[in-house]
Amino acid sequence: MNNNPKSSIKRAQRESLLFKTISLYMLEIGLEDSRLQQLAVNRVQLSADKGICYIYFYALQGEPVYLELLPILTSYKPALRKALAKELQSRYTPELAFAYDTQLEKQVKIERLLDKVKEEEGF
Repeated sequence: MNNNPKSSIKRAQRESLLFKTISLYMLEIGLEDSRLQQLAVNRVQLSADKGICYIYFYALQGEPVYLELLPILTSYKPALRKALAKELQSRYTPELAFAYDTQLEKQVKIERLLDKVKEEEGF
């Protein structure tokens, strides 16, 4: 991967555009299919070769709800990719891959542990 600052800025801009477009489209889908309102797009990440766009979702009810809604979400993949193709001014549109984002859950666990240590240490 190129460590050129200019290329990393372009990559960040592209990921930002993908996040914005996907978030807006998911809001529209949520209006059509209320079951998907339980999911929120947390982040979007491009693979090193920009061929795959990983879309990370979070559900307040946890990963089982995400897994239950994944088949419904997958059925919207072609329409979402088509919407991205219209928005991106690029020759290629990346393949889409859905994943559950565990980052927030890990962050909450770490914060709880830190709070526990603070209480024990008397801070």
